[in-house]
Amino acid sequence: MFSGGELAVIAIVAFLVFGPKRLPELGRTLGKVMHEINKAMHDVRDQMDTEYEQTEKEAKNGTSQLPVEGKITEEKSESEDKEKFEDRSSHQ
Repeated sequence: MFSGGELAVIAIVAFLVFGPKRLPELGRTLGKVMHEINKAMHDVRDQMDTEYEQTEKEAKNGTSQLPVEGKITEEKSESEDKEKFEDRSSHQ
């Protein structure tokens, strides 16, 4: 991502901008923020893995609650279309 020279320039600029007293505090804060981001990403990954595994089990058992394309979906779409048409015609 960054080469050694680029990191040195960034460190020097940070030292000049923030000073020697605030720099360690900013480093700790940045470390805590990165830790929280990694923790949140790990939690999201775990949740997605759990959902995926549950969906796979349901698919194998035939108990999936996922919507299936077909007559039910088409009937719902047709009734939604009729409601939209009726709403448009009542406003005119």
